Amino acid sequence: MTTQSELGHELENGGPDPAVSAIMGERRSLINIGYRLLGSLADAEDVVQEAYARWYAMSAQEQQEIASPGAWLTTVASRICLNLLASARVRRETYVGEWIPEPLPEPTEWIGGHRAAGGGDPADRVTFDESVTMAFLVVLDAMTPAERVAFVLHDVYRYPFGEVAEIVGRSPAACRQLASSARRRIRTARAPAGPSAEQAAIVRDFKAAWATQDIDALIGLLDPEATATADGGGFVPTHPEPIVGGVEIAHAYAELAYAVADRAMFVEYTVNGLPGLVAQQDGRTLSVFAFEVVDGRIRHIWAVANPEKIRPWQAA
Repeated sequence: MTTQSELGHELENGGPDPAVSAIMGERRSLINIGYRLLGSLADAEDVVQEAYARWYAMSAQEQQEIASPGAWLTTVASRICLNLLASARVRRETYVGEWIPEPLPEPTEWIGGHRAAGGGDPADRVTFDESVTMAFLVVLDAMTPAERVAFVLHDVYRYPFGEVAEIVGRSPAACRQLASSARRRIRTARAPAGPSAEQAAIVRDFKAAWATQDIDALIGLLDPEATATADGGGFVPTHPEPIVGGVEIAHAYAELAYAVADRAMFVEYTVNGLPGLVAQQDGRTLSVFAFEVVDGRIRHIWAVANPEKIRPWQAA
């Protein structure tokens, strides 16, 4: 994202401009914030690009007057995200089927839609932690835009409420209430996750039972009140509404396995930092499955087949 004029300045001085390097060093942080706020890597990258465009649209004097360029970029990017979240609620009303946040592959293996040699550019990575698991993002998506921004910036990134207030356009006290409301949503909707090794074993057993269409084994791995949600975005046929109940999910997924048995294979993969599965055909990703495992059973399954959302999963 360095412009031609900036490159010329770098060449004239025999190397990178420290000021430009410092500004570009904020990219990873901005992408991380953008993804958590929007649930879409593509949208987060667009937001970061727009924030940088606004920075470079200013004169050199205007830039020098900004005490903390990183804080300025974060404020601008967060405000853009806030506006996008408000408009996204309107767009979701016409979205075909269920909407699920965009799943992310393991950053050390995939960057920008391609297998990364040596881990790729760290500046382009989303840092994986609890705040990017699919279960967490789904709860964030149910919040109001102001709640989501206040919670992510304060509770995840530890921004003071005074700074959050400037971004959200409300008082610090109001932002404190927004974050508190968001925390209650998190506590109500999410159960503590078990160790990732346990989750990996359960997902692996689910994959084996699924491949053999062993309905009894599937039922045993699913919570009796489990929910399976699919997102095809109107591009790929999926269940139009969530499937509720372990027995119902087991039968539906056994039917799916039978339907694709001769053309697809299921591969274990890290999805948003936790064990998941990917359906592939001739090296092409058909869908991505994220799981929430609670007390040794699968509580939620999120299947994303919308081609627009799984582009980062396609092999080069």
